[in-house]
Amino acid sequence: QVQLVESGGGLVQAGGSLRLSCAGSGISMYAMGWFRQAPGKEREFVAAINWTGLSTYYSDSVKGRFTISRDNAKNTVYLQMNSLKPEDTAVYYCNVAVRKDARDSTAWGARYDYWGQGTQVTVSS
Repeated sequence: QVQLVESGGGLVQAGGSLRLSCAGSGISMYAMGWFRQAPGKEREFVAAINWTGLSTYYSDSVKGRFTISRDNAKNTVYLQMNSLKPEDTAVYYCNVAVRKDARDSTAWGARYDYWGQGTQVTVSS
């Protein structure tokens, strides 16, 4: 069972940047994803990366602003978030990612039903 620990969140002004990290033993063989949940909303897909790191996928809302990457030697996945907006405010989670629709590059879900504690990102206007 993969255990994941997210970190790197914080409070930042609109237009600022943050880098999130997700560490977990044994994740180097899996596609990994970042998801987020804002207050009162369902958890949503943000970004995914295949196990080699050569293919990345983004939701339309973050494309061009966020970059997902990984370091398999460190069993860590990152999410670089630039040009942050107040609507990016949410708890961010990572999970093993599963593509749900081969025709839709944004159709990714979480493989596991359990989630870590997440990391809070708050963007002030």
